[in-house]
Amino acid sequence: MCCFCKNNAMDNGFIKTEEGIKRKTLAYGDKSIMVKFNFKGGIKTSLHKHPHEQIGYLISGSLVIIVGDERHKMNQGDSWAIHGDTVHGVETLENSVALEIFTPLRKEYLPKETH
Repeated sequence: MCCFCKNNAMDNGFIKTEEGIKRKTLAYGDKSIMVKFNFKGGIKTSLHKHPHEQIGYLISGSLVIIVGDERHKMNQGDSWAIHGDTVHGVETLENSVALEIFTPLRKEYLPKETH
């Protein structure tokens, strides 16, 4: 399976996941998926875990990634990797944009037309 996605409009294809968070699937293959997240400043996600490894890059803004009992302040240009089945969450310090890759493929993040 190959996927080629062209971004013709800035807000095209974004899905609201919870208050202050939108995501857009950019590309995916058989084993991984790349997703762009737009975070509103001043929000805090619930702590959660999933079996997927999560690798991210902060395109803009600043946020705090919570992994277990640790807090990591991330600024534009910083990156991270979170092992699967690890409790984590995010607090945004300002409007932020992150690019994240999940492996194995998160099927619930696939565009609807591929289900």
